[in-house]
Amino acid sequence: MPELVYFVGVSLDGYIAGPDGEIDFLPLGPDFVEWLGTDYPETLPAHVHPHFGIAPGTPNRHFGSVVMGRATYQPGLDAGFPSPYPHLTQYVVSTTLTAAPAPDVRVVTDPKALVRELKANEERDIWLAGGGRLAAALLDEIDALVIKRYPVLAGAGIPVFAGEFRPTQWAPVHRRSFENGTQVSTFRRAG
Repeated sequence: MPELVYFVGVSLDGYIAGPDGEIDFLPLGPDFVEWLGTDYPETLPAHVHPHFGIAPGTPNRHFGSVVMGRATYQPGLDAGFPSPYPHLTQYVVSTTLTAAPAPDVRVVTDPKALVRELKANEERDIWLAGGGRLAAALLDEIDALVIKRYPVLAGAGIPVFAGEFRPTQWAPVHRRSFENGTQVSTFRRAG
């Protein structure tokens, strides 16, 4: 059965983006960029694939679909990329976006029902791309976390989980460090 994996970048103080959705403050070292392009190429928008050395037709390594909130989707849409991940089945969870801006993007309002449907019918894992409110709403459905922790403090912004106080235990299963101090840690539900 496919799993819902929250694959997300976060500052040392727990923010996935700045107050206005900024992510350009997250430092990307060269060895990390190489790893991302090699190990998780499908998590990069198609328009940046050439910059990461990802050849057209490179197969997805982990995910077959992506689920993202409206705030995660909007910057790409604003930049002229209504279908940022055409190599994945794309879902945008929104109550304000009434129609899909691209034919291969599906807008949904019930994220739990969507994830349960995908888990029952997909062959590959499902990438939960963000944001913090969506992750909190799907906490019970998340099977694994892949946290890219960058060596920077944001001070304020969008938290990795923006919901009610609900302590949930996770067990570390893998950690990798990069030259600039970035660490990628994989966790699975504990117990």
